[in-house]
Amino acid sequence: MLLTYWQIFLAFFIPGILGYGGGPASIPLVENEVVGRYEWMSVQEFSEVLAVANSLPGPIATKMAGYIGYEVGGVLGAVIGVFATVAPSLIIMVALLGLLYKFKDSPKVKRITLYVRPVIAILLGLMAWRFFFESYEGIGLLHTAIIGITSYLLIERIKVHPAFVILGAFVYGGLLL
Repeated sequence: MLLTYWQIFLAFFIPGILGYGGGPASIPLVENEVVGRYEWMSVQEFSEVLAVANSLPGPIATKMAGYIGYEVGGVLGAVIGVFATVAPSLIIMVALLGLLYKFKDSPKVKRITLYVRPVIAILLGLMAWRFFFESYEGIGLLHTAIIGITSYLLIERIKVHPAFVILGAFVYGGLLL
C-alpha cells in the first residue's frame, strides 16, 4: 500500500511541476499518469472525472487529484493527491520567500518592491472597477450604492470584520434581489 501512496504522489507531483499554466495545462499530463502509466482508470472514466471537476467551483487539478487519490488510496490517497498537486507551487513559493527575505535589505529588492506596489494598486483598482460595473449592470445603481456604502462604513468606521460584511451582503442580496 505504501507503494500505491508513492505512486499517487508522483502521479500528481510530476504534472504539477511540468504543467506550466495551471490545471488545464496539466490535465493531459495527469491523464498520461492515471490512464497510461498506472492504469487506475480508463479514458472514459477519466473523462467523466474531468467533466465533474470542470462543473465544480475551484481548481480543476486539485479536485481531480482528490477524487482519483480517494478512488485509488482512500482518504489518505486523496490527501496525498491534493498535496502533491499543490506541492510544486508551495515549494517554489517558500524558496522564493526565503530568497526574498535573505535579500530584503538589498537596495535592488527595495526598488523592485517600490515598482511592484503601484502595479498591484492599479490591478486592484481595475478589479474593483470591473466588480462595480458588473454590479451596476446586474443589480442597478441603488443596490450597488447601498451595499458599497454600507460595507465601507461597517469595515472602515465601525471595524466590523469583512467576513461578516460579506455575509451581510449575501443576506441582503438573497432577501431583496
